[in-house]
Amino acid sequence: MNDSKGTYAFVSLGCPKNLVDSERMLGKLAQDGYTLVADADGADVVVINTCGFIEPARQESLGVIREMLALKEQRRVGSVVVAGCLAERKKDDLLLEVPGVDQIVGVFGREEIALVVDRALGRGASDARAEQRSLFRPAPVRSLEDTARLRITPRHYAYLKISEGCDRTCTFCAIPGMRGKHVSKPIEEVIREAKELAAHGVRELILVAQDTTYYGLDLYGRVRLAELLRELDQIDGIEWIRVLYLYPIFFNDELIDTLATSKRIIPYLDMPLQHINDRTLKRMQRRVGRQEIEELLAKLRASIANLTMRTTFIVGFPGETEADFEELVTFVREARFERCGVFTYSYEPGTPAVKLDGHLSEEIKEERRARLMETQQEIALAWSAAQVGKTLEVIVDGPDPEMPNHVQARGHADTPEIDCMVRVKGKNLHSGDIVPVKITAADQYDLVGRAVGAVR
Repeated sequence: MNDSKGTYAFVSLGCPKNLVDSERMLGKLAQDGYTLVADADGADVVVINTCGFIEPARQESLGVIREMLALKEQRRVGSVVVAGCLAERKKDDLLLEVPGVDQIVGVFGREEIALVVDRALGRGASDARAEQRSLFRPAPVRSLEDTARLRITPRHYAYLKISEGCDRTCTFCAIPGMRGKHVSKPIEEVIREAKELAAHGVRELILVAQDTTYYGLDLYGRVRLAELLRELDQIDGIEWIRVLYLYPIFFNDELIDTLATSKRIIPYLDMPLQHINDRTLKRMQRRVGRQEIEELLAKLRASIANLTMRTTFIVGFPGETEADFEELVTFVREARFERCGVFTYSYEPGTPAVKLDGHLSEEIKEERRARLMETQQEIALAWSAAQVGKTLEVIVDGPDPEMPNHVQARGHADTPEIDCMVRVKGKNLHSGDIVPVKITAADQYDLVGRAVGAVR
């Protein structure tokens, strides 16, 4: 006897923070009696958790929505539900753009996803509310709970969201409009969630937020990321703690010392800088200047052994001159970030940057991106070559489909889905194993090596 309310497929798009929301919705639907299937073809309903951050992400989300609607027209999918940031950003206008969608639910309606799916399938109350095709809730005044997730990452790593929303006023960014003001998750809740993840086999914990260094200010009247990290560092079962989305403000000596002396926090910091030219940073409203950035980077490098720095930059911001851009190129060449992403400025309706003067053509933006990436490529390839001969600790993700007797793994320098991999030759290596590896070659950005020590 099958007690399932029906089958659903789920598509999760966008950033790791969105992935946490997806896993929470998956857990809610499982608790409500729905059965997850791997393939949308044949499912009673498809839920798409969308990204609305920048235009390419919105187009990707719309492409997936239209793909699922085509299956619905062929009666190979019952209903289509759209959730997340694109729904939150466009509200009911999204139903005009993709009219075949059955239901839309905003970011903060995720806790009611089962109700929304019920509606999409024609279940529930027969009153006027049942005819509603959208559900939006106001941004919460306290953080949402992320326990009881049905995780879709591999068993050995998980993302843990420590706060929601953002109080920054960067002129290029629409996130505060979609995700609301910054709300920190209380320390005891973060610890409880981390322990739950550890009990389910998580060995690498990846902390995410819109702004991790801001953590605690709203709840406690002061930033408390260092204190949170020290408590997480004590949790048995967690071997690696990786911190993403560190804004360059609110780094203090306590935090740097915690990062440098902990047992489990790996020497990898993701700090989006966006630019280095003071005038551009001011127009971006980043509230930090070149001198402060350089002083912080020098302090981090001096304090944290074997540090890997990841950052991102935006090129082609309105008013960016050739001299401003060249200043950025020179800075990147000298700073030698081990990991770096470069994005062209995206014109985002509703953001202050659209009103700035000096908007540049797509051709100029793309040309600048290519030039900066070429500079960064030389640095990244040199770093990879310099690892040959070293012994690095890696965590195994799974078999390598392209190389027999090898597994795909990641070192401290590699965030899942974002950075590179280490292809490891060895026997009896399984997902989640942590093992020392002698690096024997560099294959462009990736490394190749062989296991040389005991697995833990």
